[in-house]
Amino acid sequence: MRSNMEMTHPCGVGIASWCCRVNRPVVNRPRCDWEEEVEDVPYALRDKSHIEETLRLATDDKSGDYTAALQKLRKIYHSAIKPMEQAYKYNELRQHEISAYPGRNLGDSGTDGEITSKPMVLFLGPWSVGKSSMINYLLGLQNSPYQLYTGAEPTTSEFTVIMHGEKIRSVEGIVMAADSSRSFSPLEKFGQNFLEKLIGVEMPHKLLERVTFVDTPGIIENRKQQERGYPFNDVCQWFIDRADLIFVVFDPTKLDVGLELEMLFRQLKGRESQIRIILNKADNLATQDLMRVYGALFWSLAPLINVTEPPRVYVSSFWPYDYAADTSRELFKREEISLLEDLNQVIENRLENKIAFIRQHGIRVRIHALLVDRYVQVYNDKMSYFSDPELVFKEIVDDPDKFYIFKSILAKTNVSKFDLPNRDAYRDFFGVNAITSFKPLTTQCSYLGGCLLGKIEKAITDELPALLSSINSDKQPGLTSCEATGCDEKPKNRYRKN
Repeated sequence: MRSNMEMTHPCGVGIASWCCRVNRPVVNRPRCDWEEEVEDVPYALRDKSHIEETLRLATDDKSGDYTAALQKLRKIYHSAIKPMEQAYKYNELRQHEISAYPGRNLGDSGTDGEITSKPMVLFLGPWSVGKSSMINYLLGLQNSPYQLYTGAEPTTSEFTVIMHGEKIRSVEGIVMAADSSRSFSPLEKFGQNFLEKLIGVEMPHKLLERVTFVDTPGIIENRKQQERGYPFNDVCQWFIDRADLIFVVFDPTKLDVGLELEMLFRQLKGRESQIRIILNKADNLATQDLMRVYGALFWSLAPLINVTEPPRVYVSSFWPYDYAADTSRELFKREEISLLEDLNQVIENRLENKIAFIRQHGIRVRIHALLVDRYVQVYNDKMSYFSDPELVFKEIVDDPDKFYIFKSILAKTNVSKFDLPNRDAYRDFFGVNAITSFKPLTTQCSYLGGCLLGKIEKAITDELPALLSSINSDKQPGLTSCEATGCDEKPKNRYRKN
């Protein structure tokens, strides 16, 4: 059996297939089956200086300021939001509509893992399209003992989390789920079979100090989900809900859309702003063929992405070796830099995104508490000496509109109707939580601690916006010269499409 670095694979028909370019040594490229016996020629590595420059890995991360801001954010969450969560059991409300992060509950693990976690970049797509190779390229792992295994056949069967650590080591899934200092404890709900397919890789790397990569098993359309031994789509949804950036990778030979890929894009609904589509291995094609493949990719994905503005598509070749000859190397280089700038924006905005999420989370906790309080009020008003508690409860839960429960929240508060959860969610919620176990909001006050509703409203309207403003003012101090952008040059808009 050859080692990973020596293994070659049969080539495709037509153009020189990517499989002839996987796992080749730095100097000598292995020959494909159809090639004549010729002398090995050197195959150059690509210059990677633009990666460190674009991601600003050499600059100071100002970790002291970042840590201080996180401490303030943690204090606001624990003092103003978490008490309301616990009092009205928000974490037991499992409903997609009520949370932009389904199942993501900051208090589940009893730690601050969700708040302190780094931005997560998720790689999705069919098998053998270059997801693992792309991670190897960004982290400089090629030709090292620690590179992610790549090949022309399906190679990645695990969910691999690549994160920062003081030394290079692998971490088993059961250890990751049991470690309270990480944010992976909720993954235990997917069972032991999945935890055996989860692995973490820690390594000291400047980029991993700022971001975490997640490599996923490739989508294989002829494999039924149950054959994986765990709920693959549910696990993907868990990572999708927590990802700050989602790379959906394709290659020119795998543009067909099957049931599993269609299900994946259905799970990505509402996440279009975080999705980036990558057409990888583009230097395998001549320019004319590349244009046809680009059009075919959009034709295949159009029914799955029903939005006015489709996600950004990057066309390049993400691996460490030089672009093939007679291809649009300048275009590929610009596309790669543009993608790196996208990644850098996620890194630079990670603290603002956390504050915004905590505020959004606080708004939903407040809405939930107001709704539960209204249910309790109606129940208490309807109850009399001769009333049957079960019948009263069933009447309220089955038809809340009859008692104007949701409409009263809209009328008396500044809650948007688009933020209200599904009514059916509360039938299930009160099915496991007795309505009599909750106290009215007016009684949730103490002499020293104040009222729960007042504290969470202060956090939403004052404290979190003030923290966000302080972060922005630190990032954009007043300049007395043109050192930032030049006197006659407009600041670059990183979000504008090239």
